[in-house]
Amino acid sequence: MVLNPVISKLVGKLVVLASASPRRMEILRNVGLRFEVVPSRFKETLDKSQFKTPQQYAVETAKQKALEVAKRMPFQHLKIPHMVIGADTIVSVDGKILEKPVDKKDAYRMLSSLSGKEHSVYTGVALVFCHEKENEVDYQLFDFYEETKVKFADLSESMLWEYIDSGEPMDKAGGYGIQALGGMLVESVHGDFLNVVGFPLNHFCRQLDLLYNGSKLSSSDSHSTLILSQPSPDHGPGSSCKRSPPASPAHKVKINSEQGDGSRTPVNSLSNKTSPGKSAETRRAMPLNVTEQEEREPKREELQRIIQLMEGFKASKALFTASNVGLFDVLRRRPELDAAEVAQELKASVRGTERLLEACVSLGLLKSKERPSQTPVYKNTSLSKRFLLSDTPFSLRGYIQHCDKTVWPLFSHLEEAVQEGSNQHQRAFGKTSEDLFQDAVYNNQEAKLRFMGAMHSIARVTGKAVATAFDLSRFKTACDLGGCTGALAYEFTKAHPELTVTVFDLPAVVDLSEHFHPRHTDNRVSFVAGDFFKDDLPKADLYILARVLHDWSDEKVNILLNKIAEACTPGCAVLVAETILDRESPYAALQSLNMLVQTEGRERTKRQYADLLRQHGFGAVRTVQTSNFLDAFMARKV
Repeated sequence: MVLNPVISKLVGKLVVLASASPRRMEILRNVGLRFEVVPSRFKETLDKSQFKTPQQYAVETAKQKALEVAKRMPFQHLKIPHMVIGADTIVSVDGKILEKPVDKKDAYRMLSSLSGKEHSVYTGVALVFCHEKENEVDYQLFDFYEETKVKFADLSESMLWEYIDSGEPMDKAGGYGIQALGGMLVESVHGDFLNVVGFPLNHFCRQLDLLYNGSKLSSSDSHSTLILSQPSPDHGPGSSCKRSPPASPAHKVKINSEQGDGSRTPVNSLSNKTSPGKSAETRRAMPLNVTEQEEREPKREELQRIIQLMEGFKASKALFTASNVGLFDVLRRRPELDAAEVAQELKASVRGTERLLEACVSLGLLKSKERPSQTPVYKNTSLSKRFLLSDTPFSLRGYIQHCDKTVWPLFSHLEEAVQEGSNQHQRAFGKTSEDLFQDAVYNNQEAKLRFMGAMHSIARVTGKAVATAFDLSRFKTACDLGGCTGALAYEFTKAHPELTVTVFDLPAVVDLSEHFHPRHTDNRVSFVAGDFFKDDLPKADLYILARVLHDWSDEKVNILLNKIAEACTPGCAVLVAETILDRESPYAALQSLNMLVQTEGRERTKRQYADLLRQHGFGAVRTVQTSNFLDAFMARKV
């Protein structure tokens, strides 16, 4: 059984591996599967005592990994995957589950418990299929597990410590890697060898064959709840490997797109062709500083990735333009217009409008179909309906305008910012950052409303994730410092009925905040005007800093945190919402560049934020990485 019969089913579909394991990536790539890697942020902290068998624990962990990525991608990556693969490998001996050792002592404990014994290696696998619908995504889940029996030889102390000192056990379930040095510990294997490496390829392929060729997947326009249960295929004679019971039913979970909603960005079919072999004479003629790897003909996916990065600014400007001219609002009022009709509505040229419409279709922002006259007509996708209309609850139009009018001109001077290490307001706008701040806050009404609209829209989208990151039931009062329009404060009061929130911001901001209040104003949210660097802070049990610290220099951040610490009594807390710089998310790294061209501030790592809070007398720092743009920290005054 190989993957080839089903590979055609995955052409043009976005397949995602929710794991950064090099071993899983290699196994899947070796059979020609094309996929993106989006490591899951699910913390593997399930209570093992709650599971009757080790395989149940492995399967549940795999499910949670896959579902976390499937739910996060439409919102954070702005694309809906076709299939997300989650996997978790564990070792079980004498009824105990062994995962990755935390240190050498733990590795010794694990390996010595395996010495001379047979143990089981379980890999739980979850396949999450995502089906886009109007304002929701349906998730269809299939899971299975594989068990392989491994027998260790009797291991001497010297062999154990030689292997532990090699460093290999530290990132391996059970403390060993069978495909490398750990193979010297193994006396016999009964079952799927690749399952021990980290992924049961044969069972995965059989499962795909059952799902696709057995037509067990729901169509994307189905509205019925699917309950499917199919037994695993029979195994050939002589197999000594224990397999899973029948595949579990598919679960269809309706997500009302508060996590986000988007159109697929297909991954094109990619060939695995390599350049023809070079003759010895050609190789000898190659420059000494050019390797064969660098000289070979590039693979299509490599070239496509670089081109996407090179051309990404065009997609951004197409989105900005479509939003600025009101394209999405036009197609809400009058869906299924052709290019000439849209151009008439926009008072724009037919030629230009047609190009813009087709660009938006390619980006998944619009859909098109042909009339009987073969003239294409256009309508909004669920992604544009949710985020790009001017007056929907989660509209990002205000933030889009800010990106277009402020961030875009600043980023055109990124090279100078990198060389100088300073913001680029003078070059981009002919004014200093202080002058622009005065315009945005005091002088220019249009600039002021645009900035507040940007902060309001991003707060509406991120607010629920931040407000529900922690249990705040012990707090009665909160102060949202720099809370702007109060959008985040309203999310906190919705999530915590006993909480009242004071929004503390500059007088000019407070004066205009009523333009953004919800229709039914919550009397548990109040506004107080002041400057948090100069004025006394309102008293509160909890101080909220959302997208504030990253704007300011280290000196000013320390001043602000010192003021909060002085205002706090023991037991009070501070909640910080920022984007964690984690070297995994391109958004976080690019946001850090954004701070370079815009402000004197910066993004920080998880450790940097924790250290910063501890320096000002806050302890018991807790971190939640949400499925949203902002992550959350909370620390208590000690």
